[in-house]
Amino acid sequence: MNTIIVILSVIIVVCLILILLVATYNHFQDYIIRINEADTNIDSVLRKRFDLLNKSISIIKANTKTDEPILDVIVKLKSKKLSNFELDRCLYEAINELHALKEKYESLQTCKDFIMIEINLMESESEIVGLRKYYNDIITDYNKLVKSCPSNIIAIIKGYKTRDYFDGNNVDKEKDSIKI
Repeated sequence: MNTIIVILSVIIVVCLILILLVATYNHFQDYIIRINEADTNIDSVLRKRFDLLNKSISIIKANTKTDEPILDVIVKLKSKKLSNFELDRCLYEAINELHALKEKYESLQTCKDFIMIEINLMESESEIVGLRKYYNDIITDYNKLVKSCPSNIIAIIKGYKTRDYFDGNNVDKEKDSIKI
């Protein structure tokens, strides 16, 4: 009778441990799916911004009659494969250049197509800010799982590592590290 109680106790403990492991693994999978979803949404907005900036090149050249390189960063980006982090930083650089061109050439301030591009870029800015916050919130929770016990056991077994935040605030700090 005593052996049966011990065997049942061991079976119950093993089952509880297995349930905990499966639940933790599923929790990780949920975060990984959410991270990938957020990354895809950020990628979509960044592509939209890239397309707007690319489209603005011909508008700027047509309205300024200049032969100097316009938004050279965008032209160089066409042949590069960058992460969303790097692309975001490069696009900010191009947007700053776009604003400088607007100040330099008065004809751009009255061009309807150029104004529409600026409006769309501002709208995409609010989108990217929201998506960046969502992404960083998910990353915070995911990184807590990777670092805290007992979920860190699953993280070690599966090779899950902490992930970097999508931080648009350090654009100037890391701009020099991105070579185009």
